[in-house]
Amino acid sequence: MKKLGNFGFTPDDSSEDPKDPNNPFDFQEIFKQFSGLGLNLPGLMASLSGQATPSALSKELIRDISRKFLSAHGDVPVTLASQNETREALQIADLWMNEATVFPNLPIPEGCALSRRDWIDSTLTGWQEIAKPLVSGMSEAMTQLFEENSGDSEEITLPGAPFNLSKSTITSIISTFMSSMISTQLGQTIGALSTSVTGANDVALPLLNPVRAQLVPQNVAIWGAGLEIDEREIRIYLALREVAAARLFAGAPWLRDHINSAISTYGKGIKVDITAMTEQAQSAIDSGELDISNPESMTLAMSGGLFTPEETPAQKAALEKLETLLALIEGWIDSVVAEAVQDRLPDFAKLSETQQRRRATKSPTQQLFATMVGLEVSPRRTREAREFWNQVAKLRDIKVRDAIWDEAVLLPSAEQLSDAEGFLKAMTVPDDLSGLNP
Repeated sequence: MKKLGNFGFTPDDSSEDPKDPNNPFDFQEIFKQFSGLGLNLPGLMASLSGQATPSALSKELIRDISRKFLSAHGDVPVTLASQNETREALQIADLWMNEATVFPNLPIPEGCALSRRDWIDSTLTGWQEIAKPLVSGMSEAMTQLFEENSGDSEEITLPGAPFNLSKSTITSIISTFMSSMISTQLGQTIGALSTSVTGANDVALPLLNPVRAQLVPQNVAIWGAGLEIDEREIRIYLALREVAAARLFAGAPWLRDHINSAISTYGKGIKVDITAMTEQAQSAIDSGELDISNPESMTLAMSGGLFTPEETPAQKAALEKLETLLALIEGWIDSVVAEAVQDRLPDFAKLSETQQRRRATKSPTQQLFATMVGLEVSPRRTREAREFWNQVAKLRDIKVRDAIWDEAVLLPSAEQLSDAEGFLKAMTVPDDLSGLNP
């Protein structure tokens, strides 16, 4: 795990008035900088009118930014031929998967092949749910900083505003601003992912409701380019991964809330480091990485992150929990796909190696969590998780292996991944309880 660097804003130092040493966070200066960066404060305030929850993510903004990113990379419409090829691959994968897991099969949807734009639209609600805790945490962090440094006055004068504003109005503005920033960041991330994900569940997160298996033919073709492997074999391999993920998410519906809980715990501990924001913003401006007169440059800077989270024990535990869970999901998919394939795909070893290389460099899950919370899921931990699931199936059977997904409390910790036998012994209740004290 690592924490990403962060961009921010530096106050305009052209003012001759010295800053109050007892108030290191000057909101007037910060809002002046926001105005200088092209953010319309009157428009921001007007956006609050009729908005019940200022910190709510804007689905329309996320979608628009995602599509704008995609338009620069191209989107190939789904043809009837690609729909038929995808359906065949998913049907074969579904049949083979029956031998590898006890999780039941799911209906193959009519539109089982997605364009990149289709993928954005179908997963948007799931992304919104995942990012909600971050918006709340960041809004609370900025609001707390404002409250701590705004003094006792109930009204604040902001540059460019024709009237004084109450503290409650400013905190609403902060929440709306944070929502806008996270929506922008998330939109760019989703747009980038749409150019590489091979299926609806390729990010190894339960984004769809209802859960279903679908492939993105354009990205499937790119994934297999240069491998010199039959296209049909590549499709079946990726369909197997898609079907495995879909069955797991449908069979363990608690996963969605469990992932959101870990992100929420992380979000509650977010603190804003103004010093880091100003220093890194100034460095970015000096190096030319950030051009405040260029909206595109500003947007890219926002994607780098605005906050330096305080590494509280609760946050460290939340990230550890999230990393282990994501590794367990991907490791389980690896394990059951290998079980389902057996010797049916001639180039399975090469396909698996390609998937592992992709995971180590630019996997969709890595891209998402590195951008959003600074978390990198270690490929080593995913390998450990895959071997853990392999060992559980070998020592017991696939029924026992899959039953571990019945509840969150049954999952192994990071420390237990290297000792599947010890884990199984610890979770087994002896048949004869007569030796226990009453």
